[in-house]
Amino acid sequence: MPRALLSVSDKTGVTDLARGLVERGFELVSTGGTARTLAEAGLPVTNVSEVTGFPEMMDGRVKTLHPALHGGILARRERADDLSALKSMGIDLVDVVVVNLYPFVKAASNPATPFDSLVEEIDIGGPSMVRAAAKNFRGVMVVVDPVDYTRLLAEIDAGPSLAFRFDLMRKALAHTASYDTAISRTLAAIELTGETFERKPPSGIVLPASLGFELEKMRDLRYGENPHQKAAWYVSGAGGVGGVHVAAGLGAASILQGKELSYTNLLDLDAAARIALEFDEPAAVVVKHTNPCGAAIGTSSADAYVRARDADSLAAFGGIVAVNRPIDIATAEAIVSTFIEAVIAPAVEPDAKPILARKTNMRVVVADFSSLKKGGIELRTILGATLAQERDFVAEAQRPWDGDLPAGFTIATKRAPTSDEWEALRFAWRVCAHVKSNTVIFTDARQTLAVGAGQMSRVDAVNVAVMKARERAENPSRPLAGSVAASDAFFPFRDGLDAVVAAGASAVIQPGGSVRDPEVIAAADEFGIAMIFTGRRHFRH
Repeated sequence: MPRALLSVSDKTGVTDLARGLVERGFELVSTGGTARTLAEAGLPVTNVSEVTGFPEMMDGRVKTLHPALHGGILARRERADDLSALKSMGIDLVDVVVVNLYPFVKAASNPATPFDSLVEEIDIGGPSMVRAAAKNFRGVMVVVDPVDYTRLLAEIDAGPSLAFRFDLMRKALAHTASYDTAISRTLAAIELTGETFERKPPSGIVLPASLGFELEKMRDLRYGENPHQKAAWYVSGAGGVGGVHVAAGLGAASILQGKELSYTNLLDLDAAARIALEFDEPAAVVVKHTNPCGAAIGTSSADAYVRARDADSLAAFGGIVAVNRPIDIATAEAIVSTFIEAVIAPAVEPDAKPILARKTNMRVVVADFSSLKKGGIELRTILGATLAQERDFVAEAQRPWDGDLPAGFTIATKRAPTSDEWEALRFAWRVCAHVKSNTVIFTDARQTLAVGAGQMSRVDAVNVAVMKARERAENPSRPLAGSVAASDAFFPFRDGLDAVVAAGASAVIQPGGSVRDPEVIAAADEFGIAMIFTGRRHFRH
């Protein structure tokens, strides 16, 4: 009689699988909680302790680490000496191993989980059985994912193929690898103080000596940035990056409609969502080639979207949109009034879906990115190497200014900003951080007015923004009169500030830190404008 060993923490579907195995003539062998679940379902099950001759010990710490099990798993069916050794010891073969591991990742995702409780969630016997079965994949089928239960039964009926066995092997070893990665990354964030183990705050970023991660393919893409480049969309697996992974954002997105997403669509959706994420107010962003054509806040998502679109309606044509509120009827109507390639939102209200469906080719992506507002490690590949960094977030401009400067901010000029300028500068600073460097942008308190992105000098960035603004300005000589300006890094010379003032800005926000800051400050005082130094730079490359 073929034998199946079942020991699972995630009991999803295990009863149905076990019933299917019994119907196909398998003997069920199981451990503790899994054995109870199967017995309560009325299935015949043999406890592991009956096979090994030893009871489970130490609250279950020791139960499956025994030759009576591992011999049956590891014996090579084509080796007479292996089979003879089993027979001499009275050990039966194990043909199927169904195991998933202690929920370490779930425990580690809760920052309140005590260190000793985390240690108890480190599985020992489970990975050993999985690895043993994977090693002997030609004779043993190992299943670690409930998704594969129906496949397993179907393959047993048809006669398991070598390709299926090999696929299970690869998946099993990836499972144990991601599990070990999650453990090592979590332990890297724990400090020993005296005799006390302390978990670092969730916002703390650890860049350890070695960085392991697992990526699982969500889908192949038609091509990469260009048709001759292959591409695929991956999501971080159970090990995550730097430790615990919680599915969110574009790693847990659902696609409601539209053409197939492209590589560049996904880059633009990411860029737009990052900007929308900076705002608690209803916000909308229109992106082209990862730079915002327009960004705005409003009284509603629809109001914000119209403002963002109209900030540069020509560039917005065929753009990518992000909103930070569920799409309602009004927002949907506004979006479909424009040619938009794709839109991302945390949700779409039922009544809005038929409206969006009028644009059959427009991709509509639902993704909850609110949990990604702070923290996290980002990876970027370079030729032959990988870079890791803490994700940037404009924490210093999140709260409305109430007269008290945020930490690190200084008023560099004789004139302080007015209350209206304060709010406009706060808006500009949050958007500016997400525009490719070098950048200078002009805004009011609610929307971008002109964006000078990705230039080789700040004067060039201002000139690009001014050129865009002149296309729709009533006064082409000062197309941005009454605006404020934000620069992602300091002005190395006063010429950049001169250009900003000539365009019409009345206040400027920038990091400061140039050896020529006194020259730039003197120029600002000469013009009578207000200038804020943030003490923090936000390059984006």
